[in-house]
Formats: sequence, C-alpha cells, structure tokens
Amino acid sequence: MTATPPTTVSAADPALRRAIIVILDGVGCGAAPDTEAYGDTGSDTLGNVARAVGGLSLPNLQQLGLGTATDVQGVPPVPRPAGACGVMLPRSAGKDSTTGHWEIAGLHLEMPFPTYPNGFPPSVIDAFVQATGRPVIANCVASGTAVIADWAEEQQRSGAWIVYTSADSVFQVAAHEEWIPLEELYRACEVARTLLVAPHDVSRVIARPFRGTPGAWARTANRRDYSIQPPGITLLDVLEAAGVPRSGVGKVDDLFAGRGIRSRHTQDNAEGLEAILHWLNTAPRGFCFANLVDFDQQFGHRNDVPGFQGALEAFDRALPSLLTALREDDLLFITADHGNDPTTPSTDHARERVPLLVAGARVRGGSLGTRDTFSDLGATVADWFGQSWRGRGTSFLPELLHA
Repeated sequence: MTATPPTTVSAADPALRRAIIVILDGVGCGAAPDTEAYGDTGSDTLGNVARAVGGLSLPNLQQLGLGTATDVQGVPPVPRPAGACGVMLPRSAGKDSTTGHWEIAGLHLEMPFPTYPNGFPPSVIDAFVQATGRPVIANCVASGTAVIADWAEEQQRSGAWIVYTSADSVFQVAAHEEWIPLEELYRACEVARTLLVAPHDVSRVIARPFRGTPGAWARTANRRDYSIQPPGITLLDVLEAAGVPRSGVGKVDDLFAGRGIRSRHTQDNAEGLEAILHWLNTAPRGFCFANLVDFDQQFGHRNDVPGFQGALEAFDRALPSLLTALREDDLLFITADHGNDPTTPSTDHARERVPLLVAGARVRGGSLGTRDTFSDLGATVADWFGQSWRGRGTSFLPELLHA
C-alpha cells in the first residue's frame, strides 16, 4: 500500500465532495499489450461494433472526448473536448468483472482465478451434493440460456441442481423458481461459496433462477452473485474508514463480497441509469460505484451487434441528464472493466484496454493519455476525497482539474 500526500484541489471540504464511477460493463476499446497472450487478438469492442454497423452515433460521448481517446467510427475527435479523456491498460491477471473492478479499486491480481473448461472435478461436485442434499446435472461449460433449454426438464424430474460454468471463473447454479424455492437456491450458493476455496477459489458463485415452460424458459431478475473476498485493501475500505458514504448501483457490491458498499440491484441499464440519476439528485455527499451490465450480459456474450449498438446509443442519449445533475464539487468517471467484443467468434470476455472519460465543473478538458493501470482511477478518487492511499495506482487529479 502506497501513501502519498493528498493533492490540494480546491478550497471545498473534501468530506463534502461527490464522485461517481460508471462502469460500462464489457465496453473495451482495443488491444492491451498482452491481448495476444489471452487469445483475444483482433478484439476491439467499441471499434469493431462501430465498424460493423457503419458508424455509431454518440454525440454526447464524443463531446466528452471519446473519439479523441480512441478510434470509433462515427465518433471523430473534437478540437476541445468538454471532458478529460484517455484510456487505461489492464495490469491484473485475468479479464473478468471481479478482476477489473478490483483493479479499479486499487488491487492487482498476480494469478487469474481458476476456470473449468471441462466442468468441475468430482471432489467439488460431491461436496456440493452432500452439503445441499440435491444431486447435480449438467456440470459443463454452457451459456445460461442454452443450459436451461437442455436441462430444465431433467431438473423438473429429478430435483437436481443445474450446475455450469463459462470461460470466466464462475460456479453457476440454475433452478426453476416453482420447483426449488429461491431461498433454497440462495442458501445453496452460500454453501458453494464456503466450499470453493483454493485451489478451486472461483471468482463468483452465481444463483441463476428461471421460470417458464418447455420452449419458453426465461431467466428472472432474482440473480445473486457471491464473490470471493478481496485479498487486500480497496478504495471502498479506505473511504469507509474515512467516513465517506458509499453507494452502489448494479452488481458492484457482489463483486466486493459486500465489503465497504451496498448496492441497489437493477434489472437492466435503464433501471441502472434511473438509480444513478436518483443518487446524483439526492446524495448530499459521498461516492457512487455503478455498473451497467447490459452491454456485457445481454449483448456481448450473445454476439448481438445491433443490441450492443442500441445500448451504447441509449446510454449516450441518457448522458445529458447525468451531466445536468452534477454539482460544482462532483466528478463523473465513465469507463469499463474489460472487453466483450460481439463481432468476434468468441462469446467470452476480451483482454482490452478501456476508455476513460471524466466530467465535472472543475474538470479541464483534454487528454489524460494512456494510464498504465486501471488503478489510477481509484487513486484519483481517493485523492479527490483527501485520502493519501493510492493502492497500485497513481492519481491523475493534478492533470484533471483547472488550476
């Protein structure tokens, strides 16, 4: 943990300031130095989506500097960006949401979380069966919709858990809400979280409830994530110790195992934007960490290019309402946690750099360049709140603000 003197940024009391990070989940913007090593050569989520649709219409993100920071067809650079803009490079091992959010909050992982391309070993499954009292079916790598289509009727007959994983480090448990009560599903996932220790310490256990009938299965909004505990001090821990209020939107609290933050869970980007705007209009002070998951969950993993385009353009249309709600001592950061390029054959996350846009009355428009790690963002937020902690990052607050 690195401690450096806080930057003097304004006469306002740091305790009265606000900052918000909005994560556009999966919206990477091109190759990182080690993209090839992750098998993601050619991935460029923003750039490839824009090229695939003949150009994106993102006028508000353009004015903040998106086209200045990275190449996006239809979003050319502007001579004088209204915000500060740049890109950030990933430094932690891995390319999942937990790793990306932890790096933003100041933690680097030296080893990626374990994955299971052939399903979970018998020792893991046997322990889960014994602890929960139900058998397991599937135990494979699958998409959430496909595994339900393939195994739901067997679950109805046998009462077994549908257990599956993906290219990410996840132990997912699907159950029909009318056959297995939600609370039992949640308890089973809590049990799995306690069982999954090293070397099987997966990043997340995910409850995946669904409803419906054959040919018309549908996952419900009652998903819950059970993350592994962060292995070190994060930005959220530092702000909690300093008495800075912390609010989450979306799955952020799940990614930090509930440590240092509680979230309003949302069904989609529209509800997430509503929650962000509510925080901006009502919170007297503090920090908000928001995740908009549709880009990744609904469109990236399903290789849905038109859906991804629509989600980007819908966010752009909503952006002015967020900017209008900013107060004098507010900073709004827009970034991502990894890539998820819907134009590639893969349906998995991609190792990519991510965009960085910053808005606020005190922000000096212009380039922030290429940041060496996502952790620079967490360090900057800590600096804004007058904290000396920097985690694994370097604050860019001096470059960000008007003199």
